[in-house]
Order: sequence, then structure tokens, then C-alpha cells
Amino acid sequence: MDFFVPNENSGQGKKGGAGTLKWWQLSLIGVGCTIGTGFFLGSAIGIKVTGPSIVFSFILAAIGTYIVYNLLAKMTAQDPQEGSFCYYANKAYGRWAGFSCGWNYWGSNILIMGSQLTALSILSRFWFPNVPLWIFASGYAILSIIVVLTGANGFNKAENLFAIIKTAAIIMFIILAVAALFGWIGGDPKTPSFPNTTKELFPEGFKGFWASLIYAFYAYGGIEVIGLLATKLKNKEDSPKAGIIMLILLVTIYVASLGLAVILAKHGAFTHKESPFVTALSQYNLDFFPHVFNGAIIIAGFSTMTAALFGVTTLLVTLADSGDAPKLFSKKLKKWKDLPLPSLALATAGLIASIITAFLLPGKIYEYITTAAGILILLNWSFIIISGLKILKVKAWGKILAFTGILLILAAISGTLMEETIRLGLVFSAVFVLIIGIVTIIMQKKVWNKQAKSH
Repeated sequence: MDFFVPNENSGQGKKGGAGTLKWWQLSLIGVGCTIGTGFFLGSAIGIKVTGPSIVFSFILAAIGTYIVYNLLAKMTAQDPQEGSFCYYANKAYGRWAGFSCGWNYWGSNILIMGSQLTALSILSRFWFPNVPLWIFASGYAILSIIVVLTGANGFNKAENLFAIIKTAAIIMFIILAVAALFGWIGGDPKTPSFPNTTKELFPEGFKGFWASLIYAFYAYGGIEVIGLLATKLKNKEDSPKAGIIMLILLVTIYVASLGLAVILAKHGAFTHKESPFVTALSQYNLDFFPHVFNGAIIIAGFSTMTAALFGVTTLLVTLADSGDAPKLFSKKLKKWKDLPLPSLALATAGLIASIITAFLLPGKIYEYITTAAGILILLNWSFIIISGLKILKVKAWGKILAFTGILLILAAISGTLMEETIRLGLVFSAVFVLIIGIVTIIMQKKVWNKQAKSH
């Protein structure tokens, strides 16, 4: 998952004005925003958990993603709001829903930031295997904070460049993998073979396949943010079309690259410590590939994490402005580029928590954080579906699709119970959701009810 800095508002929406984007531009931006280390590294965990059937997991996740985006796009076309999905949750079910959505989104992106930080550290150990994970995590966190503190003029332009690097890395892998498959590249590979039996496709059984769904969904995370950008379209009615083309491109890229990876390498070869695409070509005479590919992912991953830090900082300011967070977090240092220091400090605390966790749990930290982040993203997607069912006039087929989407989301979340190595991620997310729930109840009884009576 990649991160695009939103203009979020969990309480009130701001009407989207006339846009300049064409539908195909939104599709391409969506592809660039969605592909991230969740795919480059997280998919390795999915393959490890289920085997070659990870390809089917990604197809099912694509269906669920389409259902979510389609409903969000229709709500955007009907009522364009910069607050997007949290505004629609508020509109459909009241302030508690908008408040919960906003804070859940903040929490999910804190975890995503931690996931990206951990992924960068794991990838860096490709060159320096003896350096502890937490040292790399500390270094990347400090660099990211420095970028935010100094401001980053032209950062959005740099993001476009990083998106090109990510996409080019995948295309490079596909070309090299096809060449390897046809025997055009020398080396000492294990004989590539297409898994054509149930045992070969599902070496870890149905439980493994079930557990892998969360990682497939996580790779599509970011689709909800494209709903924010849909307000910038020239024709808001083009939102569903832009989403369909974007998903077709993503599914093609994901399925082609993962399909080639699981054909070129044995199931047991994949590990969360290395990108599956590096693993797939490790037996061939391509000494340059692991270094180039790893470098490309690290560059793109750092941009993702820094953008996430910007986004989380901005989001908390907006939550504070709308009354859904303490006013302290809306304060800015005008003498220093309007820096929202309290908000940045809380986001930095999230980074520090990731570093401490990396120190205490170096072996499983990436699986835990990625699982928890994926679950929180899916909870926001659930908000989108149930909001769409209430706000839109959904016909019978649309309702069937919506409930199918909810079932797929429930399957992905419950699948984390099937795999002991990722179960703790479910506990992390459950604790966070419980805290948000308790705070929401307190706000409802102590603040919002009094405000309603006073009006």
C-alpha cells in the first residue's frame, strides 16, 4: 500500500469544486498510489502462508476492492465532498460513525507507517544482514522526520517519480521472469513448473489460503484514498470507470508478477525477509537484479513512509479543527512553515513505538504490524459499504455485491485467526478498535449529547 496525503474531515464535509483530472489520469494515479511495500514485501508472507494459491487470494481481494471503490465512487458522484468516506459515514449514521472512521483511519496509517518503516529496515539488511532491525528503523525514522521538519518543496513531483520507479521495477521483473521461463537466461535454477494439482496449488491447505487473504487485501490498500481524489475529476460521473480501469491494471500487474514468482521458485523458498521477486530470480545469473530491485523498493518505500508521516500529521490537525481531537493538535508554529508540532509529535511517537517493537520482536514485527494495519483498513472499507447502502438507492444486484464485499472483508479479517504467526496482529488491531470505541461512547455521552441539547 502506498499513501496519498488526504484532506480529511471526519465531522463535516467540504464541497468538492470543479476538477481538472481526466478519468484515465485518476486511474494511473491510483495505480501509483496503491503499489507499495505491502505488495513488494507483504506478498512474500502471503505466499509463505498459502503457496501458489496467493494468485487466487489477489483475485478475490480485487473483487472486494472493486465493490468498495464502486460504492465510494457513486457517493462521490452524487455528493462530492473532500471529507470523503468519513464524511459519508457521518452522513449515514451520525457523528459517532464519522469520529470512529476518522480515528480508525489515523490509526491504520500510523500502523502503515510502522509497516513501511519495518519493511525498509528488512530490505536494507539485504546488504547488511548483521545490523539489528531497530537501528535501520531509527535511521529511516530520523530521515523522514527531517524531511517533514524542513518542508519538502516539490515532494509531490518526487512522488510521481517514485511511482514510476515502483512500476518500472515490477515490469523489469516480469520481463526477466518470462525470459527465465523460456530459458533465455543462464544459471542453475530449479526446474520451473506450473502447479497443476490441488496439493501444489494449496500446499498449506484451506486454512493457509484463508489466512493469506489479509495480505492480498493489504496490497490493494489505498483505494479508499482515491475516493478523495475523485472530487478532482472534471466529470464526477467518471469515478466508477476510473476505478475499474485502475483495478484491471493492478490485477494484471499483481497476478502476472506473482504468478511468475510462484512458478520460478519452490513454495518453501519464500521468506518475509526478502521480496518474493528477488527470491524467484535468485537461482539465475542476474547478479545486478537483487541490488537494483531492492534499491528501487527502498527509494519508493521511503517516499511512501514520509508521505504517510505528512498525511497522519495533517489528518490529526483536521480532526482537531473539526472538534474530533483535542484543540492542542491544531496548533501550528507560524514562524516555522506553519508546522503542526503537537500533531507531528504524536505521529513521531507512533514511529518510536514501531522502533521499540522492532527491538523487542525483531523476528515477527513485520507480520504483526502489517496484519494489524490491514485489518484497520478493512474496517474503514466496511464503513464505506454500509454507508453506501444507506445513502445510495441501491438495487437488488447492488445489494448482493455489497453483502459479498462484506463477506470477503470478514473472511480476510477472520482468516488471521487461522495462522498463529500473524494472530497477534489481530490482537493489536482489536485493542486499538476497543480504545476508539470507548472514547466514542464517552464523547457521545459527555460531549455530543450536551452539544445537541444546547442547540
